[in-house]
Amino acid sequence: MSGSEGHEVEHDITVDAPAKTVYQLLEEVENWPQVFPPSVHVERIERGGDNERIRIWATANGVAKTWTSRRRLLPADGRIEFRQEVSSHPVAAMGGAWIVEADGDERCRVRLLHDYRAVDGEPGALEWITTAVDRNSRAELGALKAHAEAAAGASPALLSFEDTTQIAGSAQDVFAFINEAHLWQERLPHVARVRLEDEDGLQLLEMDTRTTDGTVHTTTSVRVCLPPGRIHYKQIQVPPLMTLHTGQWRFEENADGVLATSQHTVVINEANIAAVLGTDAGLDEARTMVRKALGTNSLSTLAHAKAHIEGDRP
Repeated sequence: MSGSEGHEVEHDITVDAPAKTVYQLLEEVENWPQVFPPSVHVERIERGGDNERIRIWATANGVAKTWTSRRRLLPADGRIEFRQEVSSHPVAAMGGAWIVEADGDERCRVRLLHDYRAVDGEPGALEWITTAVDRNSRAELGALKAHAEAAAGASPALLSFEDTTQIAGSAQDVFAFINEAHLWQERLPHVARVRLEDEDGLQLLEMDTRTTDGTVHTTTSVRVCLPPGRIHYKQIQVPPLMTLHTGQWRFEENADGVLATSQHTVVINEANIAAVLGTDAGLDEARTMVRKALGTNSLSTLAHAKAHIEGDRP
C-alpha cells in the first residue's frame, strides 16, 4: 500500500477521573511538556472562539520534530479535533481527534484518533509514521491517565524553582552563550562532555555533568531555541533521582542590561531515593539535593556567561 494513501488508527484508555478534569488537561497545551513524555514545548499562536492554532515541538521515534496544528475545541461534546497545518517530514498530512466520554462521575474513556499520509515515494516513511503514532499515542494516553488520576492534589514529588543573574549585556549576548552549548565543555567547569545537534534552533543536547560531590550524570535534552529571549528544554534522559525535568532560560532586558533566569520543573523519582541517597533519606532530602544540584549548575552557567560577556565589553 502506498504511503500517499490515507491511514486511520485509534487508541483508547479508561481513566479513573472525571471527564471534565481530563478534557481540561487536553485543552491546556502549555502544560503538555509536564503531562506528555513526547512533548518538549507547545505554544498557542492564536485563538478565536472554538478554534486555535498551536505550534508543537516534540520527539517522534527519538527524533526532535516541530509542526503547526489547528484545533477545534468542542467541550460540550468532550471533543478536540486537530489537523496539522505544517507537517514535519516524512509526514505529508495528519489529523485526528481527542474524544473524552464520561462513564459516571469519576471515570471516563479517552479515545485518540489519527489519520495520516506519508510523503509519497519515501521508502519506509509510512512504517516510520505508524510506529511513531503508535508509540506516542500509547505514551500520551498512559501519561494522561496517570496525571489525571493524581490531579486531586499537588504531588510533593513536584518541584519548581528558578534562579536569576543580572548581566551587563544584551539579551542576544546571553542567548548566544546558552545557545552555543557545543562550547560548554571549554567554558563550564561542571560540563565534562557535550554533543550537540542543531537544526534551525531545534537542538538535541547530550551532556555529562559533574555535581558538587563529583558524581557525573549523563543527560539528553531536546531544546527549542527562540532568539533572543527564550530557550525551552526537556530532558529525555534524566538522572536516577528524577522522572521528569523540564525548564527554560529567559533573557529579559532592563535598564542595567539583562536579567537572565534559569527555571526548572522536576518530578522526584521516589522509588530511587533510597538507592541514590541511602535508606535514611526521604522526599525532603531528595528535593533538597535536586534543588541544590540543579541550582548550583544553573548559577554557575550564568556566572560564566556574565564573566564572558562583561569581560568582552570595553
